[in-house]
Amino acid sequence: MACWLYEGMLLFAVVFVAGWLFSTLGQMRDAMDSRRHLLQAFLFVVFGVYFVWFWTRGQTLAMKTWNIRIVDAQGRPLTQGRALARYLLSWIWFLPPLAAIAPFKLSGGESTVLIFGWVAVWALLARFHPERQFWHDAWAGTRLITSKPMSRR
Repeated sequence: MACWLYEGMLLFAVVFVAGWLFSTLGQMRDAMDSRRHLLQAFLFVVFGVYFVWFWTRGQTLAMKTWNIRIVDAQGRPLTQGRALARYLLSWIWFLPPLAAIAPFKLSGGESTVLIFGWVAVWALLARFHPERQFWHDAWAGTRLITSKPMSRR
């Protein structure tokens, strides 16, 4: 989970640059611009490119820091298709609470409790997997392993 939190901090920079680029080129004037849904779709694609690119190379920067590597079920590097499948399946961490927030117009505090509650429940569900693996990894055919940092050569 520490790697996940560190990844979130790194993604802040990715969101900042991508959001700045989108809003500058799209000449968005404020956060309530009618094109904000296009911005969200753009960020979804940017995140996908970020994760697929790094996962096919074995590690994101946060994963390198924590000596974690991602491989397929046979221990081989991920293909782009498998990395994309993992990216899409990883949204299970957030989509259910986000889907529940939208129709009920929950407050910020209620939304936060719902999101963090779901993330905690989803993380605990990994204990029910035979290999104590997160379910999106099991469904995507990927595994996280401990490894020494990859060579820089």
